[in-house]
Amino acid sequence: MPYDHYQFIRFEQDSGVLTMRLNRPEAMNAINEALHEELSRVFADIAADRSVHAVVLTGEGRGFCGGGDLAWFCDITPPQVDALFREARKIIIDLLELPQPIIAAINGPAAGLGATLALFCDMIYMADSAKLADPHVSIGVAAGDGGSVIWPLLVGPARAKQYLFTGDKLTATEAERIGLINEVVPQAEVLAAATAMARRMAEGPRLAIGATKASVNKILRDTANLVLDTSLALEKENFFTEDHKNAVRAFMEGRTPVFAGR
Repeated sequence: MPYDHYQFIRFEQDSGVLTMRLNRPEAMNAINEALHEELSRVFADIAADRSVHAVVLTGEGRGFCGGGDLAWFCDITPPQVDALFREARKIIIDLLELPQPIIAAINGPAAGLGATLALFCDMIYMADSAKLADPHVSIGVAAGDGGSVIWPLLVGPARAKQYLFTGDKLTATEAERIGLINEVVPQAEVLAAATAMARRMAEGPRLAIGATKASVNKILRDTANLVLDTSLALEKENFFTEDHKNAVRAFMEGRTPVFAGR
């Protein structure tokens, strides 16, 4: 299947391993409206591609993915918000239902939806210099687009609340220690490590691996069914608050936001 119609995701295929790179390096691969739309269909496209037996997800340049591009949110209209949240649900569900193993190579900062994309992958390799966070609350919105699903499953509710309530950054070492990721790798080796595992998956007993993935992901899928619609609805509600609008303006202007609770 050709992928040349994607503008902000770059693809390289070597035998059965497809590497997909989020490709806005000038913005640390922050997700704008166009990239968000592409993410909402890419995993279904890959799922239908019989030439792909395993996937590596990484970022172009110095970053993995900086989360949502705040410039997008400054003048977003209600119809665009509706589209955003329809796409947000599809991104998570399609990623969960991807039959091929997908391995994350966190090569640099991963934040917000960027962190969520990585954490929903089947295995996660993280550069020793990278940091990871879900700072939705810092712009006055709930961690609705998957964070509320995956963090409690990986690290338990108490730690999930600690990091989702504060938006604090984790080092790679701390992320590995608490069970968010699989392995810390030197910066120069992170993509190679993820690719080696993807190749092992692609060349292994694919039917058995796929069946095992489907079985384990039933836990994640059931949790997403329980949580995701609620968390997305609450995040969408927050998009129309003064707290969110003021926080976005403050960050764009280099100020610390002040929250009024409205």
